[in-house]
Parts: sequence; C-alpha cells; structure tokens
Amino acid sequence: MLPLLITIQNVFFAAGERLKKDEKGATAVEYGLIVGLLAIVVIGALTLLNDPLREMIQGVVGQLGGGEETPAT
Repeated sequence: MLPLLITIQNVFFAAGERLKKDEKGATAVEYGLIVGLLAIVVIGALTLLNDPLREMIQGVVGQLGGGEETPAT
C-alpha cells in the first residue's frame, strides 16, 4: 500500500511542478489585454473621426452621382 501512496504523491508533485512552469495562461491574459487596448483605440479613433469620415463618404457618393434611390425591379 505504501508504494502506491508514494507513486500518487510523486505524480501530484510532478504535476505541480509542471503547472508552475506553464505560462500559457499568462500569455493568453496578455494577448487579451492587447486586444482590449486596440479595441479602445479603434473605437476612440472612429469616434473622433466620425464627422470627417461622414463628409468624405458623402462627397464621394455625391461625385459618383449616388444618393438617389433606384426603383426595385
């Protein structure tokens, strides 16, 4: 019975050592923070550039003769 308990104990200690060395969770958190920061920057930029972008797109549509609704066929 004692060898079985020693084997189980060794397995748990080995698993604990492997978990201490595993940094995949930390990497995933770092990537998540980067994605979140990029999302904030993109949303902020689009908010600040809302009016100039709208005017530019309306100018292009006007030059292309758009803005008129076509009848459905």
